[in-house]
Amino acid sequence: MSPKYNSNFEDDFIVLGARQPAEAAKILRELGEETLADRLAAADSSRVRGAGAFATGLPIWPFQDRAWQHTAHAFGFITLDDSSTSLKPIKFAGAIQPDQSLKSTPIKITLDRLRVADYPGGGTHNILFDFYARNQVQDAEEHLHFNVYLRALEGQEAAVIGHPIFVGLNVGSEGLALRCRTINVRNDADENMLSFLESDTFRSGLRLFSTAQPALIPFSEMAVGIASGILKRNRNVPVQDFFLGLDFSKVVTGARLAQGSYIIIQIPDRLQRIWDWNDWQYDPLTGSIVNLRDANRILPYNYIVLGLTKLQDDQRIDD
Repeated sequence: MSPKYNSNFEDDFIVLGARQPAEAAKILRELGEETLADRLAAADSSRVRGAGAFATGLPIWPFQDRAWQHTAHAFGFITLDDSSTSLKPIKFAGAIQPDQSLKSTPIKITLDRLRVADYPGGGTHNILFDFYARNQVQDAEEHLHFNVYLRALEGQEAAVIGHPIFVGLNVGSEGLALRCRTINVRNDADENMLSFLESDTFRSGLRLFSTAQPALIPFSEMAVGIASGILKRNRNVPVQDFFLGLDFSKVVTGARLAQGSYIIIQIPDRLQRIWDWNDWQYDPLTGSIVNLRDANRILPYNYIVLGLTKLQDDQRIDD
């Protein structure tokens, strides 16, 4: 069995918001963000001298208003619903009832939304996803990676809904582990190279069996290799990195596994402690997350929506 993660990939994958100011400033210059790079460089110089606000222990970044610079995430959930067009409430993913029928059952995971509220560099963003999951088969585990490549304009949503990621992913008795990472691809050569990920083969997702598939190991290693190679190229920068562990327990600090939509939002750390999902609802007419008191105000942060459903009998693949 292949290792869970590629060690070089782990070492290289540091989101922009977790970089030191001097390091982040260099990356921002490559992306054309000269003003922000200058502010970071000046802040780093002040920190080194122990002068100004940095002597008080305040954050070393001189600005906190860019959505891409945050490393914290909020995890919400929308339950399965009928086709009504009313606004849908969103709950914290740890405050829902787990669906016990999903134990030892194949499921389907789809990418249903991607909002690029603010990515570094501006303009049209080419975004490479690395999705990771553990597939439980015959008392063993397969560590799977799958790549998705999308384009989105700054401040808008990508043209994606229901993009299959894992089809027939087998849930273990303890639950499910997912990880997602996004890379903002700005290197022209890499943009051309990644176009093959838009083929019908990759649009159909990673289709899984209930038994072990030796071919999945090299396929997953290839997916990691693609993402790892992209990371090493100039102007390509990691933006989001989150882990979503879903289980069937009653542990209040965890998150539950159920059929529905999981919303993962990149938010400032200061909001993580006071974030209230009751302030936001999902509008099925527009496909947007809107403010409860002002439906014209959409969520101002980068977010991803993953759909999770039980695999239907007519979708299953024979072993």
